[in-house]
Amino acid sequence: MMPLRQARRLLRIGTVLARYRLDEYLLAVPGFSALRYVRVLSPWGRRHVSEFGRGKRLRLALQELGPIFVKFGQVLSTRRDLLPDDIAEELALLQDQVEPFPGDQAVVSIERSLGESIATHFDDFDATALASASVAQVHSAKLKDGRQVVLKVLRPGIRETIEEDVGLIQLIAKLARRYHPSGHLLRPEEIAGEFEKTIFNELDLQREAASASQLKRNFEGSPELRVPEIHWALTKGDVLTMERVFGIPIDDLDALQAANVDIKLLAERGIRIFYTQVFRDNYFHADMHPGNILVDATDPADPTYIALDFGIMGSLPPAHYHFLAENFLAFFAQDYGRVAALHIEAGWVPDTVRVDELEQAVRTVSEPQFARSLSEISFAEVLLQLFAVARQFDLIVQPELVLLQKTLLNIEGLGRQLYPELDIWGTARPILIKILQERHGLEGAARDMRNQLPLWIDKTPRLPSMLFDVVEKAAEGRLQFEVRDPDREANQSAAEARQRRVTWAIFTAAFGISGSVMLALEGPGPLWQGQPVPGLIALGLSFVAGVRALRQ
Repeated sequence: MMPLRQARRLLRIGTVLARYRLDEYLLAVPGFSALRYVRVLSPWGRRHVSEFGRGKRLRLALQELGPIFVKFGQVLSTRRDLLPDDIAEELALLQDQVEPFPGDQAVVSIERSLGESIATHFDDFDATALASASVAQVHSAKLKDGRQVVLKVLRPGIRETIEEDVGLIQLIAKLARRYHPSGHLLRPEEIAGEFEKTIFNELDLQREAASASQLKRNFEGSPELRVPEIHWALTKGDVLTMERVFGIPIDDLDALQAANVDIKLLAERGIRIFYTQVFRDNYFHADMHPGNILVDATDPADPTYIALDFGIMGSLPPAHYHFLAENFLAFFAQDYGRVAALHIEAGWVPDTVRVDELEQAVRTVSEPQFARSLSEISFAEVLLQLFAVARQFDLIVQPELVLLQKTLLNIEGLGRQLYPELDIWGTARPILIKILQERHGLEGAARDMRNQLPLWIDKTPRLPSMLFDVVEKAAEGRLQFEVRDPDREANQSAAEARQRRVTWAIFTAAFGISGSVMLALEGPGPLWQGQPVPGLIALGLSFVAGVRALRQ
């Protein structure tokens, strides 16, 4: 049976939905039909809401329900692949402006987490919050050595509140899935599950601190991006302590211009930073709205980005970021056949889809883009259009790709707000090409071989006996292959050819691995000293065996 407190909260939700004329989504659910009377009896001045679109009504309702539902709306706004455009655009307007909780409660929480009084570690602790959001707020202080820091403190009781509201959101999602006519298309349970994961990740301040440290390490020594230092000894439980940084808010264009900041360079650096995060490091800041970015204008001709708030970070499965980079390059080369093939290779659409049909669909939505100048083309729009096309072919939605697309919208919008003539493709293309060359060229292959060397060394002693067993079976005719055609006599010669080909392929692999390992172990040295000769001989035998395998 539902607890009384949860039942009251559910009734409150139903009442707010009714007041904003959103009860239509629940009237079909048994037990909720009474909401129509709540709507009629509501005397709270919401009669005019019927003039608003459904997206605006939903946004206003979520704002009235409180910070957790505001956060839910923000997560919903990133799922443009699942939501109608009018709803997604309205939810993207949600602002997480929450009243701060009292400073004395923050002090209690900090001292409980650290196990010591604030005076032990901090001077000049400011009980007035610098900023306040749905799950935490930030206070300033000084360490005993004089360094300025900020402390991020979770709201008291926020975990219990979130667990309760997430449970209700999941209940509503199940009801919507079961009873709403379009429930199977909206996939509300998937959205609720994604929200639950996101919101609970944001409650883990140790996780956020680790994310900040990783991003800082990725850009160590870079003049383009600065990440505040984490004070790990003072980051525990419900408290995160990090270096306090100062700068100009990225959206304060007047202040940037007054400081004589090179705006064009700043906009280009923003694009380079993001694409480097995605395609070089496969680890990107996924909440890059203006409130989380400052600019260090100490040297106006060489401005530096400062990143804040690392609660939401993104990464892609290793194959996906490669396919994504290849997709962008193929798109701008107008090689739509390659774009279609990449979608299938990446598993974004089923492999039963005909490449030519997908290619034609991609061409239909892509060609209008090239009627615009390159400086007007948006990668985020391109990605969104490719998603829309692939959805016609049973697109398998990857949440990480949608998170990337949402972040792309933020970054590109920010770049063009700073510098409207910004050529995003011209800025990003050299980065993509350089990273792909490094990852998939000779240097990348050599690096991968070096990383795999310990595994090869471990397995090398077993290769001779394994190779002898396989060759012995092949010589005695005990190496079996499946022949699918029932006419065995007609395919006997083909089976024998396959046996010979596999045997030579095994020799190729064995000699190749052995030669690589020997060269790695022997190290570089002149031929007349005989150092690399055994390894080179093994590689030569591998080449000969490979030729024989091909001839078979």
